[in-house]
Amino acid sequence: MPDYLWFEGIPFPAVEYEKEIIEKIRDKFVLRDEDTVILTYPKSGSNWLVEIVCLIQTKGNPNWIQSVPIWERSPWLENQGTYPLLINKEGPRLISSHLPFHLFPKSFFSSKAKVIYLIRNPRDVLVSGYFFWSKTKLAKNPDSLRTYFEWFLKGNVMFGSWFEHTRAWLSMRESDNFLLLSYEDMKKDTKSTIKKICDFLGKRLEPDELDMVLKYSSFQAMKENKMSNFSLVPENVASNGLVLLRKGTTGDWKNHFTVAEAEAFDKVFQEKMAGFPPGLFPWE
Repeated sequence: MPDYLWFEGIPFPAVEYEKEIIEKIRDKFVLRDEDTVILTYPKSGSNWLVEIVCLIQTKGNPNWIQSVPIWERSPWLENQGTYPLLINKEGPRLISSHLPFHLFPKSFFSSKAKVIYLIRNPRDVLVSGYFFWSKTKLAKNPDSLRTYFEWFLKGNVMFGSWFEHTRAWLSMRESDNFLLLSYEDMKKDTKSTIKKICDFLGKRLEPDELDMVLKYSSFQAMKENKMSNFSLVPENVASNGLVLLRKGTTGDWKNHFTVAEAEAFDKVFQEKMAGFPPGLFPWE
């Protein structure tokens, strides 16, 4: 089996992805004004954010999130298995995507569709990605964290370079239909983040509804919810079900990077992310 499916310089999983579909999405998929897209680089907290947005929509009532798999509530745009669910869906859609800026549907740029872009410390993204991808059959398996570290800095990992993905999407940060969030702020003050999302989506929650959203989107609640923890994933994707929710913490990279790696990473980060206001990255 090939390690990756390459398209326009980006490595995609070799399972469940097709060039024709990725191309079709970019050129022909029509985003509607009432759509909401949860956009992330992989392993940045997308499922947590989807859970929160779903709970905001139901005002904290957990019935929906406990009865429908997360990938049906917010189907992946670029995945050939879930893409058809979006095409046939009436009314406002909740959509998940890891697509880089240059492969995102062109229709977005002339629509009022809302995008929530969630970023996370790339050092934690790297460590989380290493543990996640090595358990799946979706990607080339690195023999060690050292190897994966090298690949990550070169952008030779699933969905390409974190630095390029983030740089390109951050160019949208002043747009009214684009909300930038960070995993670190979400962790530190989940309640404030939920309020921010509500404002952005034009939703109002009563205090008790907000508490329900908090309760059912907690790490523990998600870990226990089989509709959200990816234990239902088929054998051809992961042999023992995907361990999607490993730790859900910030700063875990410090337990894994050597001093030399930490220094090497800092150097690349400073180079690649030069020009952005420092306050944009709460982990720096």
